[in-house]
Amino acid sequence: MRKISTRARLTAAATAVGGFAIVGAALATMASAAPAGAGPLATTAARTVAATPTIVGYRFKTLDNADDVTFNQLLGINNAGLIAGYFGSGAADHPNKGYELSLRHGQARYANENFPGSVQTQVTGLNDNGDTVGFWSSMNTASMTNDNFGFYELSDHEFHSVEFPTGDNASPPVNQLLGINDRDIAVGFYTNGQGSNRGYTYNIRTKQFTRVLVPGYPTGTAGPSLTAAAINNQGDIAGFYTDRNGRTDAFLDDKHGSFHTLDYPGATATQAFGVNDRDEVVGAYTVGTGSGAMMHGFTWTPRGGFHSIDEPQGQGTTTINGVNDSGDLVGFYVDATGNTDGFLATPWR
Repeated sequence: MRKISTRARLTAAATAVGGFAIVGAALATMASAAPAGAGPLATTAARTVAATPTIVGYRFKTLDNADDVTFNQLLGINNAGLIAGYFGSGAADHPNKGYELSLRHGQARYANENFPGSVQTQVTGLNDNGDTVGFWSSMNTASMTNDNFGFYELSDHEFHSVEFPTGDNASPPVNQLLGINDRDIAVGFYTNGQGSNRGYTYNIRTKQFTRVLVPGYPTGTAGPSLTAAAINNQGDIAGFYTDRNGRTDAFLDDKHGSFHTLDYPGATATQAFGVNDRDEVVGAYTVGTGSGAMMHGFTWTPRGGFHSIDEPQGQGTTTINGVNDSGDLVGFYVDATGNTDGFLATPWR
């Protein structure tokens, strides 16, 4: 239902089974989410100012699969607290391997989930019915330029591969499913032959694809690169796109037909990766460029605006990928030793 990913984790979409194309470098205690002040909200075309948010506190817990403690990313969480993720950086001989993570009596239990016959798999999203989505690859090259194919697995434990029907694919092809709601509507993207992402929804029950578009922008090859990353049970979609100035902006496309552009104040790029049924959007924003860029997680709500959130051990390297209806967050950060660690953040209640 929510979803994703990198920087340290993600490499460019067309270059790895590494995950999303994220801009910039990415990557248990208590900390607070600092308000960003007036968080801008753009509806269809115009930006308006959101209310100043209240500070929210979280408990943080690092969660790494013992099969590889050097690289873990947590990408989605449902209302039962079940988490989707994977380990392995995607570098040669270090393939992505998907899993579901449950926490029982304080103990982390990892269940492997990998597309049959695949070389690499990421589990990127899940709903409250136990259905999961993600993507898989038949490759694990040194260049990390690998084919990607979307997949879903329903509660019957059968895997199904998904590819958007187009003759204009990247080479190798890139198709990823990143989120799913309880009505089995999935969201994701494919990369076209010009290197631009094309976001879409996929109805698993009817097998119907629908493009996600930015109002007022071209719909053909001249249209903006867009990734649909998450969908809630109302059908509201979160993700990110490249605007006319070449800037990466987050968005929330709601069921009422309004397209909201979300720009974190002062950021060089903003990307949304998850959304819950209260329209709480989560993701990451970048401050600065090049080797000096810093990545911070955020939450955003229609009434409260933006909060900036860093895992205490990953200041400036934090990405938030998923959120459930209780406001629990999952994501990852880069620690002082250079490892990428998954984390769970739960609000003080």
